[in-house]
Amino acid sequence: MKPFEKAAILFLLKHLASGVAGAVVLATGLLVLDVANLATLMGNSDHGIIAAIMLYASLILTFGSVAMGIGIMTLNEDTRP
Repeated sequence: MKPFEKAAILFLLKHLASGVAGAVVLATGLLVLDVANLATLMGNSDHGIIAAIMLYASLILTFGSVAMGIGIMTLNEDTRP
């Protein structure tokens, strides 16, 4: 693997990690604060674990993709005043 490829992958992984962190914080906050009785519904359901996994996975996918997209779109940002 060439050095510029490693740099590009590392760049994307850093942005992905920030998106994943944001998603985990949001999903955990939704469940801890029981927004719209979400945690109550999951707790009383037979498929609560699957619902929690789907919540986390969908938020991680969305936030990770958005964070990587923002990183890519700001790569060639002009810094002139």
